[in-house]
This record gives sequence, structure tokens and C-alpha cells, in this order.
Amino acid sequence: MQSRLFKRHQALGTPTAIVERLSNWFSDELIYLDISNESSYDLNRDDLNHSQFSTISEIIQQISKKCLSPLTFGGGIRNVEDARMRIKLGADKITVNSLLLESPETVKELVSEFGSQCIVASIDVKVNEHGKEVVYKKGKNETHWDPVDFAREVEKIGVGEILLNAVDRDGGGQGFHISLINKIAKNVRIPVIALGGAGKWEDFEEVLLKTNASAVAAANIFHHSENSVYNLKKYLYDRGLPVRKPIPLSEQQSNL
Repeated sequence: MQSRLFKRHQALGTPTAIVERLSNWFSDELIYLDISNESSYDLNRDDLNHSQFSTISEIIQQISKKCLSPLTFGGGIRNVEDARMRIKLGADKITVNSLLLESPETVKELVSEFGSQCIVASIDVKVNEHGKEVVYKKGKNETHWDPVDFAREVEKIGVGEILLNAVDRDGGGQGFHISLINKIAKNVRIPVIALGGAGKWEDFEEVLLKTNASAVAAANIFHHSENSVYNLKKYLYDRGLPVRKPIPLSEQQSNL
């Protein structure tokens, strides 16, 4: 899905087709967030050579076969069994969002069962009349939690990483929320992945140069140009930033 402000969502293709393409471009990691409100999945797509699915377990099983990099899966995880099913079917890590607020004790169980390295805390932050506030349920529910205080709280639970998403930057292509990212990253000891706002390669560069974030994630920007992941990596590598050396396109094709 192509997302904008957590409100508008546009289907871009069958999940396996998207994952296969990003994997073929040698993405370092893939984060798959299930935002569906339904238990049955009608993708409204019939991409060539890619099957349709009706359940989330089928989706996880099939995309894990296409994914050549570590796979983090989030959405619909309410208990240990939900997480175990996703890991058993191929997810390397799982990410939780609403569960952090509704049942932190369950998140502690997940950490105890699978280890900190397997559990990612997805934190959505929105700017409103309260300032910067943690929100959940696709940005619709307010919490009155200050983002820094909440990040410290989830770190205490034992999660291994934070996926930090600025709702007001989602899909806008206007750049990442640098001050928010840096404030969170400086106040926790676990890695922070910045998400929300990428519109050009320079936006990734700004995060790596101006914040303490450990990684940068994006979605929309990768879907509309060929070999986008390679082109971004080359841009950052050529500027001496801490990314893996990109594999030349000719070598990529010969390795597939």
C-alpha cells in the first residue's frame, strides 16, 4: 500500500510481487505492516505469476519465501501465539504498536519468549494541540504520552528496537522529522529506525548526518522508479555514509 497521513491508502500490487522486487534490488531489511481491518484479504490485484491470498498466514508464508533479507512483520499481534505463528511462517522479527499501550505485560511475555532482538516497538507520533503525542490504532487514538517518555518506557519493557513513525510526515515526501528522531534516539540506548517523510535521497542523508538514528526506513519512494534501493544506496555510499557497498546492477542480475 501507498500511504499518506495514515488516511489514504492506495494498492500498489500483490505483496509477493512488491517483496520480490525490493529483494531483487537488495534491500537490507524489509518491514511489512498489516494495516487491514478485515480478517479476510481481498487484494483486488491479479499480478502476473503471483497468487492471491485469503489469510494473513498465507501472506506471511509466501512473502517470506520471496524475501531475501531479514523480515519484520507487524499488525494483528495480540498474544504470544500470534507472534509465534508469524515467526514460524518466516518472520525474523515482529513489531507491535497498539499492544504497547493496551497490554505492555503481553509485550514483556513476547520479549521473554522470543528475546529482545526479535521484538520491535512501533511508535507513531503526531503533532496536535498537545504538541508531539504518541498515537495508535492507525493514528486515530490519542494517548497524551510524550514521545520521549514513551520511548523510555518501552525500552524498559525490553524491546530490541524502536520503529519511529512521524504520522504528519507519512507519504508527504517533505523530509523526515529530524528533531523528533534525534530527541528519541538520544534518550534511549536501543536502535531507532526513522520512518515517515522520505521524498528524495537527500532526506535519508539528512537523517544519517544529523541524528543518532541507527537506520532509515521508507516505503512510497521505493515503489515508483526502477532499482530505487540500489540508487539510494549508491547515493549514500558515494557520500561516505555508513551503508553497505551497493552491488552493481550487472552483478545483481547475475546473482538472481
